[in-house]
Amino acid sequence: MTHFGFTKVVVADLERCARFYATTFGLVEQQRVHDEIAGRPIDEILYAPTRDGGATFVLLSFADGEPAPGGVICGFLADDVDGCLARAVEAGGGVAQPAEDMPEYGHRVGFCTDPEGRLIEVVGPLRGGAS
Repeated sequence: MTHFGFTKVVVADLERCARFYATTFGLVEQQRVHDEIAGRPIDEILYAPTRDGGATFVLLSFADGEPAPGGVICGFLADDVDGCLARAVEAGGGVAQPAEDMPEYGHRVGFCTDPEGRLIEVVGPLRGGAS
């Protein structure tokens, strides 16, 4: 089963935007992540959902400054991340970064693109064994 789980807003100034969203909307920082997407270093802040069962809001900044602010990465939660990425390819999209286990975050994560090249993150449970 796959369902919508989060939205990532791509920003240029992570700390300035973090203050804005916390002050304006009362968002509570839950976790910070320093990692990479398709070989590009990123920093992101994940916020606690604003209600039980609600989606997560995330601010993301690429270290190289691209893409420009205003970009959005939608996130889907999937029981089978690899199967979801395969379905994306079958449906005319692509794989930007194959799925990999990320035990430090407790998830398996991969990135696909839609037919027009929009980046989509797919997150699921860790598989048994090594990836």
